[in-house]
Amino acid sequence: MKKIIHKAGSRGFANHGWLRSYHTFSFASYQNPERMNFGMLRVLNDDVVQPNMGFGTHPHRNMEIISIPITGPLSHKDSMNNKRAIEVGEVQVMSAGTGITHSEFNDSKTKESNFLQLWIIPEKQEVEPYYDQKKFDELGRKNKFQTLVSPRDKQIEGSLPIHQQGYISMIDLDEGFTTEYELKNGAYFFLIQGEVDVADETLEHRDAVGISETQKVTVKASKNSKLLVIDVPMQ
Repeated sequence: MKKIIHKAGSRGFANHGWLRSYHTFSFASYQNPERMNFGMLRVLNDDVVQPNMGFGTHPHRNMEIISIPITGPLSHKDSMNNKRAIEVGEVQVMSAGTGITHSEFNDSKTKESNFLQLWIIPEKQEVEPYYDQKKFDELGRKNKFQTLVSPRDKQIEGSLPIHQQGYISMIDLDEGFTTEYELKNGAYFFLIQGEVDVADETLEHRDAVGISETQKVTVKASKNSKLLVIDVPMQ
């Protein structure tokens, strides 16, 4: 088993006033040659957007982009004529492919919006751009792994597709509950909240551990916890 530990406090941080952004991997002004990616997972940003603020229209190309709201809604508008709000409990996927532009905005006048944005390097370049979002039943991840995203050519029913052999899952763990996760590739475990032990490594709020070269790992919750698992090819 190979492990890499990323404590929350070791992440890059940028404070733009309207945006506070924590970067697990090198991004924008945060550049760390030892923190470029975990396999095909290139970006994991933990963004907090202030009320009535947001990202202006900007381009993407040849990247699988997944957004997961944690608190507060986020409105979305793109060049494919999608104009929708992304609510907590929903997941959004975009295959940027040949190129898209989009914007994200916190429409609330009083509350911050916190969301995770992941970039996964696709296995196919220059595909036709694609967009979708879906609300997932929280009971479907109660002490079990709920698949949110899966490969387009091996799509798990109920999940959202991407152009990569990657799987994104979430689990809500009760205090004291123990389970096992079976790896398909390498798996990056990111703790959204709570406290868990993953493969004998203790994770607290926003800590992460990347694990590869093994078939399964044990996950045990010391507190009620929410855990995100990003399972991606390592090369």
